[in-house]
Amino acid sequence: MCLAVPLKISELNGNDAVGTRDGIRRPIRVDFIRNPKVGDYVMVHAGFAIERVDPDEAALSQELAAQVEQELAAIRAGALRQAPAGDKGGGSL
Repeated sequence: MCLAVPLKISELNGNDAVGTRDGIRRPIRVDFIRNPKVGDYVMVHAGFAIERVDPDEAALSQELAAQVEQELAAIRAGALRQAPAGDKGGGSL
């Protein structure tokens, strides 16, 4: 499964760039983006910007990711509450 996340280009030096989201800065490469500019939103997978996206699409993607993160946190919290005494929820296969 592949996962790409939208980041905003905040710094650019040739094909080396810095992408940001929610105050987190990540080094990225922009080799596959034609004429990248500071302020552009790009989808990043494995450290490479693979597609330019418009700001509305980036915001929607970030909102959906936040919803998934909230749901996963709720599931984890519920699983920990329901675990039998002495069970840390790790389980075994």
